[in-house]
Amino acid sequence: MSKKWAVGAIDQGTTSTRFMIFDRSGAVVASAQREFPQILPRPGWVEHDPIEIRESVEAVIGEALDAAQMAARDLVAVGIANQRETTVVWDRTTGRPLANAVVWQDTRTDRICERLAQEGGIDRFRDRTGLPVATYFSGPKATWLLENIDGAAEKAASGRAVMGTVDSWLVWNLTGGVSGGRHITDVTNASRTLLMDLDALDWCDELLGAMGVPHSMMAEILPSIGRIGTGTGVLEGVPISAILGDQQAALFGQTCLLPGEAKNTYGTGCFLVMNTGTRRVPSTHGLLTTVGYQIAGSAPVYALEGSVAVTGSLVQWLRDNLGMISTAAEVEGLAASVPDNGDVYFVPAFSGLFAPHWRTDARGVITGLTRFSTKGHIARAALEATAYQTREVLEAMRADSGMALTELRVDGGMVSNDLLMQFQSDILDVEVVCPRVPETTALGAAYGAGLAEGFWDSLDDLRRNWQEDRRWLPQVSEETREARYARWQKAVTRSLDWVGDVSSG
Repeated sequence: MSKKWAVGAIDQGTTSTRFMIFDRSGAVVASAQREFPQILPRPGWVEHDPIEIRESVEAVIGEALDAAQMAARDLVAVGIANQRETTVVWDRTTGRPLANAVVWQDTRTDRICERLAQEGGIDRFRDRTGLPVATYFSGPKATWLLENIDGAAEKAASGRAVMGTVDSWLVWNLTGGVSGGRHITDVTNASRTLLMDLDALDWCDELLGAMGVPHSMMAEILPSIGRIGTGTGVLEGVPISAILGDQQAALFGQTCLLPGEAKNTYGTGCFLVMNTGTRRVPSTHGLLTTVGYQIAGSAPVYALEGSVAVTGSLVQWLRDNLGMISTAAEVEGLAASVPDNGDVYFVPAFSGLFAPHWRTDARGVITGLTRFSTKGHIARAALEATAYQTREVLEAMRADSGMALTELRVDGGMVSNDLLMQFQSDILDVEVVCPRVPETTALGAAYGAGLAEGFWDSLDDLRRNWQEDRRWLPQVSEETREARYARWQKAVTRSLDWVGDVSSG
């Protein structure tokens, strides 16, 4: 086989890191994956060790290349998809993080967000950023690190400390680190910081000032798709040619390239993203206006997004915290052991509720329990929670965009759960479609890198690669669908106002 016949993708997620290699047809050549520890020092706090993230990336690259019996030099390019909003501050002279990364799920910045929202409410910066003031985003996380980590503010003021989302940390290390590593990010990740102007596609001094973040800490913002740098070490000499936040990467990998096309990714959280074209659509229903992707030399493509904090991680919680199952795959069988949820509803507001509610005061509840209830009912309610939260987001998306979805493309680890996917179709009254290659986050990063380097000639090449694997059709009556959804909405009200003295927005 000739050289330069495949593209690689780093998929750095919340609980694991993968490296995948794809051929020209978009088929998987090889893959390697490693989980890494979740650090939970206090209730509501979620951290990662940036060094462990970097080491996991280096390890899976080597493992996947070995599995494919190829060398890094055989890759046309590598793209990066990454967990978004997770924030790293590091010393550019030593290469060492000043603290653990503060993960997107972390809620320690609630007081900072409350302070920011005192003038103008949670929508204070929405016109400029497309985002509400919330613990989800990177800017307040950087504020917390500067205010609470010894020496961080001083190093930032002197230009020694820099910040970034995980993509920035990885690119800096993969392009040389202290020996000339590039400090960059792309428009999709920058649009999730609460620090970038969505129209200018650049850092906003007013926003930086409001959060006390020096401009000197910030990475250069580049288009998502285009040559970014050249790898060193394990990627010696390989072009790094795309960066996309993981959900935008999945949108690109699902080839949702036209306005009105949407995908939903079922991972640690759940993320429904709709392409709105070159027009950014403001949300009045609790969604996020974000950058979908940008090809170098072209206008940015915007998107509407609804983010759900806890979906796949709820299955992990049933496994690790309650011991109800031994593996995540067992949840479907346990849920299928009962014919319905037995009127049990599970609202997994472990980190508050994200879109469309944006309620940091909410906490998780299980409602409707009786002596009749079993662990099967709880497992089924946990799966159904993902589908109900998706419906809340889709209804908000319809209201904002004026577009009615007839088909939802899905991907992520939970799409293998047939019970969940059928219930998703039932509760949405929409056809749910899974592609033949479900690893669309990594595929999107690979598509971006390959497109940048001419491995694929056009977006039409990518569309031709997309193939359907499975399709689920709605099977319940409207009366049943609406009655179930009404019970879910009632359960959501029980989760609110649990945490005192926190602004609910």
